[in-house]
Amino acid sequence: QARLSDVIMFNRYYGWYADFGGTQLISRQLERDLRAFHEKYNKPVIMAEYGADTIAGLHSVGVTGGCVETIQQYFPVFDKLRKEFFVGEMIWNFADFNTAQDAKRVAGNKKGIFTRARQPKAAAFILRQRY
Repeated sequence: QARLSDVIMFNRYYGWYADFGGTQLISRQLERDLRAFHEKYNKPVIMAEYGADTIAGLHSVGVTGGCVETIQQYFPVFDKLRKEFFVGEMIWNFADFNTAQDAKRVAGNKKGIFTRARQPKAAAFILRQRY
């Protein structure tokens, strides 16, 4: 129960599982939800998962895919709310991994910032600059 917790953690994939490709909506949706959790529970908030799949073939150095454009929409909101109640963020995921195939996970989960062979994708370089 949230009332017994020290922090609130939640997962969202704005622009991916809902409003696919709608990166222009991410910052508004993210700030709305972060503020709602904080207002409801009056606790610090952590974004426990966020990200997007990278389009196959767009992992090379200097080439971007949907993941880069998506995660970059989160950063200004995180930075703004860090001054108020936001205390942490965790990108999903370190590396691609195999999953059961469906319409949104063709040939595995590709939200890793590294390929299954541990080659960095463009998002790895963006996150390296951030931290």
